[in-house]
Amino acid sequence: MAQFVQLVKQNPKYKSLALYLLMPARQARPRWWVRKFLNPFIHRRGAGARICRSTRIDVMPFQPFSLGAGSTIEDFSTINNGMGAVLIGERSRVGIGSVLIGPVEVGNDVILAQHVVLSGLNHSYEAIDIPIKNQTCTTARIVVEDEAWIGANSVITAGVRIGKHAVVAGGSVVTKDVAPYTVVGGNPARILKRYNPATAQWERANSNHGHTTN
Repeated sequence: MAQFVQLVKQNPKYKSLALYLLMPARQARPRWWVRKFLNPFIHRRGAGARICRSTRIDVMPFQPFSLGAGSTIEDFSTINNGMGAVLIGERSRVGIGSVLIGPVEVGNDVILAQHVVLSGLNHSYEAIDIPIKNQTCTTARIVVEDEAWIGANSVITAGVRIGKHAVVAGGSVVTKDVAPYTVVGGNPARILKRYNPATAQWERANSNHGHTTN
């Protein structure tokens, strides 16, 4: 099977035919037969995991997608693994109207509030004689570690890692890594608080602190 998949990827004609069979031209959504009959046998869904009725699950069989036990994807959300895997851990929640575009990895016990965008995809734009939509796409994996909370209307850009038990304030745009046990907010997001194990307190950061990296 692996050899067949590799052959299809290497041959432009086979690749074009395979993509045509999987999804309509110039669309990201898989064909109905892929959604109904193929994906359920390929992608893993844990016990008690729930995908609400009014979601758009644009997942393809040639990239991984998994939803851990007890996790929920709320209504009007979109999940797309066309350019990279989307892996969601256990007991996590993807809030109403959120968008996850792979490659994205979400850990266990994570809260993504309403209208959060995690996109591991970027469009190239440098060639001025080619429309941006026709230029090469690049990807960089987003990781949201266990117990993190991403506030409503936040955007996490490609390649960013959100540390364990970190908090992203609502409406933030996060362009750099966030360390564990840190609160960030703003556009671009900056450190607001850190947990100090010596005092067992969440302490405000100095105003001159910038982004944090792992």
